[in-house]
Amino acid sequence: MKTRKIGLANYLAYGSGDFLGAGTTALTAAWLLYFYTTFCGLTPIEATFIFATARVLDAVVSPLMGFLTDNFGSTWLGKRFGRRKFFILLGIPCVFSYSFMWVGDMGFWYYLLTYLIFDIVYTMILVPYETLVPEMTDDFKQKTKFSGARISMAQMSAILASFLPGILLTTFGKDNAISFFYASLVFSVLCAMMLTFVWFFTWERPREEWTEAALRAEEEKKHLTFAQSMSRLITELTSTLRIKIFRQHLGMYLGGYIAQDVFNAVFTYYVVFVLMQEASMASNLLGTMAIFQFIAVIAMIPLCIRFGPAPSYRMVVVLFGLGSLSYAMLYYAGMSDVYSLLLLISAIAGLGRGGINYVPWNTYTYISDVDEVITGQRREGIFAGIMTLTRKASQAGAVMMVGIIMQMSGFVSGQKVQPPEVSHTILMILSFGTILVLAFGFLVSLRFKLNLKTHSVLREETAKMRESGRAMPESITPAARATVEMLAGMPYESLWGNNNIGYLNRNKPAAPSLKQGVTLNSTYHRG
Repeated sequence: MKTRKIGLANYLAYGSGDFLGAGTTALTAAWLLYFYTTFCGLTPIEATFIFATARVLDAVVSPLMGFLTDNFGSTWLGKRFGRRKFFILLGIPCVFSYSFMWVGDMGFWYYLLTYLIFDIVYTMILVPYETLVPEMTDDFKQKTKFSGARISMAQMSAILASFLPGILLTTFGKDNAISFFYASLVFSVLCAMMLTFVWFFTWERPREEWTEAALRAEEEKKHLTFAQSMSRLITELTSTLRIKIFRQHLGMYLGGYIAQDVFNAVFTYYVVFVLMQEASMASNLLGTMAIFQFIAVIAMIPLCIRFGPAPSYRMVVVLFGLGSLSYAMLYYAGMSDVYSLLLLISAIAGLGRGGINYVPWNTYTYISDVDEVITGQRREGIFAGIMTLTRKASQAGAVMMVGIIMQMSGFVSGQKVQPPEVSHTILMILSFGTILVLAFGFLVSLRFKLNLKTHSVLREETAKMRESGRAMPESITPAARATVEMLAGMPYESLWGNNNIGYLNRNKPAAPSLKQGVTLNSTYHRG
């Protein structure tokens, strides 16, 4: 890939795009269920039905969007505006649909429709946005800096999403739904501005740098019928889950993010109905977490380069788990009214959450590099579609499960004092529910071996394959071979399209499994 100078403006502009992804997600995860049940008259079951319906829609829209952005380059609009960036440009005016979700005292069907509309807009923008880093650079350190910029800006938006509702609730009154509408309007304006920066300061991989396999795939697409295109989409989607490193990445991603979704969905209820405090206190504690999340992201950039993503991930998982458990321990110890302790625990939890937010999106940018060495193609869009689908599905699934459990425990919408059973249920979800999901991600991370050293070896071998148009077993060293096979999950001879992964390679023989007992030099086992 030809080198293009990347400056601070490029890093910051790209990172600012996640004001949409992280900012709206933080506001939605922390407050939407509470908003629906407090200001809109919806029961927890009705609210969770909205989230469930959106996930059914998402199961189609997210992967379809990834497929579309991968294949949009051959159209006139794709050639004129970019196969990825066209959808970002289209989404700039559409982000204002977010504010319509936060209008109080409307009916169930209004909230369902507005949630679904924004869900589509979110997907239309985030899927192509998430593909831009591997489009702009192949360099591990530059990708790490892009990821750091993205997550840093995301944490700044999370700080705003945490504090802003509390400030507005104090200004307009704790029983006034207009506070949430104004908060969402602020985010809509900011998202439109940030996406404009993304449009001007990012770029896509030039067509002349596409591999021969990618060009052949592009030509083949032109002759497909609609039914064949749908078949191709399904084949491409399912093929992503056959990439071992991507499955491991998803496990870490879901373990960390679902844990946060569970925590976020119930935290405001914890403050209001367990601690018996105002919702503005929940805003202050979430804001404290968000500040320390920002600090953690800055610290994670050198940590991931020095120690590798997986060990860094395990460290922050432990921090967040300790913070989650401490909230419940504080209550049962009779010290939940000590505000300084609540702030301290929130700071610890924030350090863990910030690291968890950073690692999966840092490692995601390298997944398409492993996929390229396997398939000979660049398929960032398909992976971004699956990532966006799993992210939104995990968030909605967590909120939906919390809502169902809350209603089963006896929660009554609009009632300021809840039965004791509700308080204990909230505490169990907040602590043990969060830790259970974190443990899953921790265990998966023990098998994740992608780091700076292994990625450098992968890049060198990929460059050779690009130049020759084939795998080159005659020129690879035993150590490099072992590293590439470990990351790819298949023998070296089966790489660069010599397998049946992906639509283009569907008629080729399947790759044999790696022999048992293959060990790597200890240098490559770090991470």
